[in-house]
Amino acid sequence: MKRWAPWAAATGAAMLLMLAPAIWNGFPLMFYDTGAFIDQALTGKFVAERAVAYAWFLMLTAPQVSLWPVVVVQALITALAMRACADVLAPALDPARFLAVMLALCVGTGLPWYVGQVLPDFLTAPMVLALYLLGLHGDAIGLPRKLALLAVIVLAGAAHASHLLLAGGLAASVALFQLARAWRVVECAAMRPRWQWPALAVALALAFLLASNFARTGEVFVSRAGPAFVFGRLVQDGIVKRLLDETCPGAGYKLCADKDTLPTNANDWLWGPATPFWKLGGFEGTAAESSRIIADSLRRYPWMHLRTALAATGEQLFAFRTGDGIEPQPWPTWWAMETFLPGQLPAYVAARQQNDQIEFAAINGLHVPIGLASMAAALGFAAVAAWRRRCDDRGVLPAYLLLALLGNALICGALSNPHDRYQSRLLWAVPFALLLLASRGAERRG
Repeated sequence: MKRWAPWAAATGAAMLLMLAPAIWNGFPLMFYDTGAFIDQALTGKFVAERAVAYAWFLMLTAPQVSLWPVVVVQALITALAMRACADVLAPALDPARFLAVMLALCVGTGLPWYVGQVLPDFLTAPMVLALYLLGLHGDAIGLPRKLALLAVIVLAGAAHASHLLLAGGLAASVALFQLARAWRVVECAAMRPRWQWPALAVALALAFLLASNFARTGEVFVSRAGPAFVFGRLVQDGIVKRLLDETCPGAGYKLCADKDTLPTNANDWLWGPATPFWKLGGFEGTAAESSRIIADSLRRYPWMHLRTALAATGEQLFAFRTGDGIEPQPWPTWWAMETFLPGQLPAYVAARQQNDQIEFAAINGLHVPIGLASMAAALGFAAVAAWRRRCDDRGVLPAYLLLALLGNALICGALSNPHDRYQSRLLWAVPFALLLLASRGAERRG
């Protein structure tokens, strides 16, 4: 049998493993945001808080016929990205052992719960891994695979604002590593960082994001929802209330009228039924005043901003329980299914998720310790490599992934609001990388 045949079989089996929770559920896993993506994909409208790029991706998979194709494509993209990592980081890994790694990850991490969910979160970890391969191992990758990895990064960056920010930071870290090596600040003969491909990926992702927004609105912009998400955290942390108490009514903010009835939680501010946020115009209607209040509070309370941002980052760094939002979705996803996909509504209604039959307590009894252990192991790998002055994948890759986790925590925690799914969607990349490195180490000892 030719070499491609067992690998094709292993890739197909890996896809089935990643789709197992959705198959067991009886329907692709849904989130609160999924309904808005379905709406955008099938009507062509613009929803300020949801990226057009993922709606286009969804549209290409014919969601009006079935939502299963989109999660199958998500599984294929993830499996091929992981296969690229295996080929570069553990080239002697055979299909059987690759499948064993996939089985371990599908049991011990949140990986399959994101791949089987109709949401752009499945792209977070593949994007981070693709940036590492292009930036640190570009010389070992052929052009077709480079272009495929580039496409993953571009789609990810355009599909979620947090992805674009994270990709930009990681691309900058590759460039800094290259400068440090060139200036002999770091002695690293074993690795040849190259900034060009990561920089190109980020530039194309930004261009795709701008173009997709222009296609739907006729205007060029990165985000119309960013100020609202930052503002929500400032509401939760008490910064907005303090500013309004000290400046109203003289400041002239529309929100002065509601300063004594502000929610104390960011989610209640953004999504609550009686929140002033929607009364004042939602994401687009509040953008100007939110930006003004953010700027004013930064001038008045810089240390309070710094303290609360660091606290949110720290909270987000260790918030990675699986199952965040995987619960019954009565609104708005139910409305979207009933309105746009009525033929799929019976299967959606019958799914275990919609009947509140998925319990994550036992799952997180496994996933959380594995997550903590993998972060600790990555830190140990990086520390040992630094102490021994060893510069190769065994130290650089764990350090890079820890940097990605920290950057993701900063972006999602400080610029939005800590949620378990933000970190969980990325964390599985750490045990995956460690398993590949361990496999390579075993091959060398053998």
